Amino acid sequence: MLDLLRELGHLKRIRSAGRQGSLAERSFAAAWAALVAGRPLDEAWRAATADALAATRLGDLDRSALVGAGIGDGAVEAIMARALDEAAAELDPQLRAGLRAAADADGVAPNFVASLAAQPRAGVTCPGRPRIMLEPPENHAEHCFVTAVYGVILSPVFRARPDTVFLAALAHHLHNASIPDSGYAGEVLLGDELEPAFARATDVALAELPAALAQAVREARAILPDAETAEGRAFHAADTLDRVLQVEHHLRAGNTTMHYLLHDMELVHAGPVRPFQDRLLASLGLSR
Repeated sequence: MLDLLRELGHLKRIRSAGRQGSLAERSFAAAWAALVAGRPLDEAWRAATADALAATRLGDLDRSALVGAGIGDGAVEAIMARALDEAAAELDPQLRAGLRAAADADGVAPNFVASLAAQPRAGVTCPGRPRIMLEPPENHAEHCFVTAVYGVILSPVFRARPDTVFLAALAHHLHNASIPDSGYAGEVLLGDELEPAFARATDVALAELPAALAQAVREARAILPDAETAEGRAFHAADTLDRVLQVEHHLRAGNTTMHYLLHDMELVHAGPVRPFQDRLLASLGLSR
């Protein structure tokens, strides 16, 4: 499933006209808005995962964009179903069968959602070594959403409850809504002050949620400190893979060759003008 995880990571980098932020950032806000509006967690994680998987094939061409293009409801649902089926082909069959899209909820996302979307990730840090910055940086909303979807997909591997993993991942950086991310190097310097500061900031964010949802988040976050439970292992697998694949994205892009783009990815793709395009590139020495 590694290639699928990479494609889901690209949701942090998909944008379109008239929409603020990346697809992952907006999906993070939509998930919290749905939960605040009272959508059951079991429905929320299935819908968020289904939409994320479809987006690996359609990008920002979602239901509203398809309807805006004049496509009828029946055809829209057929397109979304084909995209989901193709993207989910390698998933655990039981998980795949349970994924269900849902209409957008009318809820309003809590304030911490916008703060996390505005809070950049720290980059690669290590005590005693210079920070490595990879531009553009992802933000915490993007990281939390992709980690949540990774967690759902990986849950069958660890026999974990996907609902718990999803909610814990969605909420695992609540403290960064008010505390800038200094990375591992900075956290080491905070020493004994680190955990109390993070706990206070997390409580401030949780106070924005309805009481029942806040309690559910606290219970889900109990899996975060270790990997002793199935849910903890699924979460930490998802979190680790998102961090590593985010950096790998930058490295892969920097090492991509023109030969691969032209011959494997068909940058100049099949069509009536392909012979002319091939001759043009060959004449300029670009057909490598």
